[in-house]
Amino acid sequence: MSAVQIYDTTLRDGTQKEGISFSCEDKIKIALCLDQAGFHYIEGGWPGSNPKDLDFFKRIKDYDLKNSRLVAFGSTRKHGVQTENDASVRSIIDSGVQAATIFGKTWDFHATKALGIIREENLDLIRDTLAYLKRRGLEVFFDAEHFFDGYKANPQYALEAVKAAQEGGASAVVLCDTNGGSLPLEIKEIVATVKSRLDIPLGIHAHNDGELAVANSLMAVQAGAVQVQGTVNGYGERCGNADLCSVIPNLSLKCGIATIPREKIARLTEVSRYVSEVANVNSNPNQPYVGFSAFAHKGGVHVNALMKDSRTYEHIAPELVGNRRRVLVSELSGMSNLLYKYKELDLKLDHQTPEDRRLLEEIKHLENQGFQFEGAEGSFELLLRKVFNGYREPFTLESLRLMIEKRESGLPYAEAIIKVKVGDRIVHTAAEGNGPVNALDNAARKALEEFFPCIKKMHLTDYKVRVLDEKDGTAAVVRVHIETAAGRHSWGTVGVSSNIIEASWQALADSIAYGLLKLENA
Repeated sequence: MSAVQIYDTTLRDGTQKEGISFSCEDKIKIALCLDQAGFHYIEGGWPGSNPKDLDFFKRIKDYDLKNSRLVAFGSTRKHGVQTENDASVRSIIDSGVQAATIFGKTWDFHATKALGIIREENLDLIRDTLAYLKRRGLEVFFDAEHFFDGYKANPQYALEAVKAAQEGGASAVVLCDTNGGSLPLEIKEIVATVKSRLDIPLGIHAHNDGELAVANSLMAVQAGAVQVQGTVNGYGERCGNADLCSVIPNLSLKCGIATIPREKIARLTEVSRYVSEVANVNSNPNQPYVGFSAFAHKGGVHVNALMKDSRTYEHIAPELVGNRRRVLVSELSGMSNLLYKYKELDLKLDHQTPEDRRLLEEIKHLENQGFQFEGAEGSFELLLRKVFNGYREPFTLESLRLMIEKRESGLPYAEAIIKVKVGDRIVHTAAEGNGPVNALDNAARKALEEFFPCIKKMHLTDYKVRVLDEKDGTAAVVRVHIETAAGRHSWGTVGVSSNIIEASWQALADSIAYGLLKLENA
């Protein structure tokens, strides 16, 4: 097999994920991103189902897609309605697309129970709808809904249904594992059988309810499917769909089967994170290939081997999918982790010294106290630079005072009074906030913006508090983790103390200091 078409349905099937709701503008942004990434087909939505999708198809005409073909989704005509009079079919024609995907019933149980019609009438719906759209000049795909369950229940009828699609002029039949419960060997066997019975190309549309959507998609391709339908990050109803961010590199880099252009594969990590940002969904750090932790190494033995040859603990070079290697430092680390970080930060140290060993022991001591540097690389880099780079903190805290008040309105009120030293100057100021940490953040910014205007670009994106020893109750040591962003840059910092304000200040001060280090040297 030489090539597989990549068909994205993030804008339709992906929106069925709990917690996702794209605006029309969001959908346009994602469509343009997928087009730039070289996806072959982008399913824009179901124009007959809601006004938002109708608006999308209208507005997307103002953009010139370079690599992708836009597809409208819809169902077979309703029973008892002529195809040309069916509202769903008309909405596809009116959308102005050149390609359509029609889903229909291929499991006789669904035809008789869900639609309430006899089996032969269901075949007519499939055949008539596809033939009508084909006559109107559209490229038409048939999504064979519940095909694998239908085949296992009644193989003869399931095959009759996809043959009706072929007779109707379908450009390809896409076999859907709609309930997501099929196993890879079942998929391979059934796809191979269908391929031997049809004269048109096959595709696969797998759901992830058994956590096998990617594996099932690959098996379908091995059996002869030439189109894979899926979504970015595997977004979709229930447990999601096949994750195209895994399907594409598995096919192209592992199986030698062409998908999107090779140079575009290096944009997959960017695509994944862009779509999650637009969707307002946190990226999965453990997502294969494109996750933040996909190439993160923690164990000292692993890092020692990586420094000799990355192939020892990496199945591909992370750059192939636009990701990067990360070496973590923790209580499990060895000197190899520390030496790797020296090189990564260009600290010009490639040998062990007694100071290195003491620093490593200090890091382990800090972690024993509750510090965790895995998600706080900003704090860790500052620690290294203080020891080896002659780094000086841009500001120091002289004093701070917090006042918290609950007023008659019932709303909380907090005021932070802060005194910081910058060079030879001491700045004394105050700021309000809706809580003590917010007030502290506002006061620090107010004091420092005069000296460091780029602070205005920074904004806090996440604030987490973890109680480290629950048995101590309100006197327990807590760990505060702060995520900060400025444009496309983001970083984490950490603070630990039995006083939550002190822990918050540690993380907040590191956050500002690290941001100044990166932004002023950018």
